[in-house]
Amino acid sequence: MKHTWKLLTLLILFSCEYSKFESEVTLPRLFGDGMVLQRQEAISVWGKGIPGENVRVSLAGAITSGTVEADSTWLLQLPELVAGGPFVLEVNRQKINDVYIGDVWVAGGQSNMEWRLKSQVIGAEKEFAEGGNQEIRFFKVPNSYSAEKLDDVVGGEWKIADSVNMKDFSAVAWFFAKRNNQEMKVPVGIIESNWGGTPVEGWTDAEILVEMEGSFLAQAKEVVENRDAWVSKLQVNEMNQHLRDSMVSNPDTLAARNVSSTDYDDSSWRKINLPDANPLQHIAWVRKKFNLKATDEVSLHIPTIDQMAYVYLNGKLLKYKDWGVSLPEIAIPSEMLLKGSNVLTIRAINTWNNQPRIGQKGEMYLLESGNKVSLEGTWAYSNSIVEPHLPKVEFFNWMPGMMYNAMIAPIAKYSIKGAIWYQGESNAGRHEEYKELFSTMITNWRRDWGLGDFPFLFVQLANFMERKDVQPDSNWAFLREAQAQTLELPNTGMATIIDIGEAEDIHPKNKKDVGERLWLQAKKVAFKEKNLASGPQFDSLSRQGNELLVKFKSIGEGLKLTEGEEVKGFIVGKDNGDFQQVSAMISDKSSVRIMIPEGMEVGEIRYAWADNPEVNLTNNLGLPTEPFRAKFE
Repeated sequence: MKHTWKLLTLLILFSCEYSKFESEVTLPRLFGDGMVLQRQEAISVWGKGIPGENVRVSLAGAITSGTVEADSTWLLQLPELVAGGPFVLEVNRQKINDVYIGDVWVAGGQSNMEWRLKSQVIGAEKEFAEGGNQEIRFFKVPNSYSAEKLDDVVGGEWKIADSVNMKDFSAVAWFFAKRNNQEMKVPVGIIESNWGGTPVEGWTDAEILVEMEGSFLAQAKEVVENRDAWVSKLQVNEMNQHLRDSMVSNPDTLAARNVSSTDYDDSSWRKINLPDANPLQHIAWVRKKFNLKATDEVSLHIPTIDQMAYVYLNGKLLKYKDWGVSLPEIAIPSEMLLKGSNVLTIRAINTWNNQPRIGQKGEMYLLESGNKVSLEGTWAYSNSIVEPHLPKVEFFNWMPGMMYNAMIAPIAKYSIKGAIWYQGESNAGRHEEYKELFSTMITNWRRDWGLGDFPFLFVQLANFMERKDVQPDSNWAFLREAQAQTLELPNTGMATIIDIGEAEDIHPKNKKDVGERLWLQAKKVAFKEKNLASGPQFDSLSRQGNELLVKFKSIGEGLKLTEGEEVKGFIVGKDNGDFQQVSAMISDKSSVRIMIPEGMEVGEIRYAWADNPEVNLTNNLGLPTEPFRAKFE
């Protein structure tokens, strides 16, 4: 009987203790099944609940508890934990499963960070074939913006890097995460918070920007001083965006079947000469009739359509093309074709600038048993007969603080190892203010996270656009210099990719080298290894008669050339901007010798100083020399 009373007392006490943590709580969207939490760092867990009620959090044997504040918020911290998993995170009665502890990184920036692995990335098929990695997980923060700081992101979920999910992951972040997992032997979580075409001020708190000088100041003040008006304006813009996106992604199936059929009367449509003229706007429909002698072994070749397209043949949908991918050559099923007259119809949309473009010279044809049937020339087109004009949607997300409020502020309590960043293209025209802006953004993020000077690793702009041997006024070169100057901040690292860009594509498809060069920086900056992480960097300049001797650091085993015997990429000039190419040779393992043009007593030397410079100087790891400029006399 005595033992029975003791047991009953224990049960009552346990029941009372358990009931203390029964209240309902809500968690941010980042806390979900499959999540990755940062190892060896105090783990913040937060949310909302009923004021005064108790909250208990447990994970991997660690437990903490507290009380909901009067404003309905709560925040608790678990102690530092070692890598491992899967675990269950328990918050009162809620259970979050398949939780891993490892390294967590924020992947920020614009389209080159956003660029998906499936979008013609070099080597992607090999990655898909390997099947992914269960210990790598991605959380994609949806593109959103706000005039006020949000408590939570508007959507998103953790996704395991299997062969299906990984196709939509950031390619740069994937190759980075893969290295992190392989070399540190820990799970890796990537929080993608990026948006194509966006400037750095959109990712920075507007309340900080109003204290600075720059082209962004008037907009920053407008956002801060008229916040309520902006909240209303953004609501209208968001409604227009939802309507536009619904119109774009949900074509009327019956209408599409009718418009793309062979007997549809398009005589009221205007005529267009593709690909020479592209006066297309809104949801553009184009039609072209063609004749076939046979229906077997026919394929369609129109790789270039900007951005999205629905391709119909004789009233049936043949292919949907998403943004960021080329349209592959399509083998057309014979049952979709007719002997004699056929009609090809394309529904094209470009939500970026409302100007869809179709085709490229020499790249619009059918193959009929190996013979080309040209599709160039006259097409019928309509910008408004089939579907109404798209509602106007403004890029308010570009304004100071807008993306920061919706895509950075809500995640800033989540413990991370650091950030990787690829951006700058949208600020190249305002390069003179980029160093201060970019440095301010980094400092802003570090302040919000409260983790000290966490590692911040970024990509210097790639080579792009027409190649010019001498281009001292290149905006992209000045922007690269501003990026390099940002290295003055502690715990920063820069991946130089001046050698892997593409002249005609702002989105180079070699993302593997980008991710892996960022990883080299991570090993050095975040994990304090003594590895060679950068290409050769300018160290000093001396003059010997009519020659300059440029000394480099970060050379590893010594300077190398990827091709030829002369060093390419050097120009010299006077203060008046009259520059010219000069010959240069590797002098020793760490130096390059350059001939000064006759009569030039004082001047400046620059390396890789152009939008798309031709360069060939590396270290033994094949990492390219960083662009620079220096005075001499």
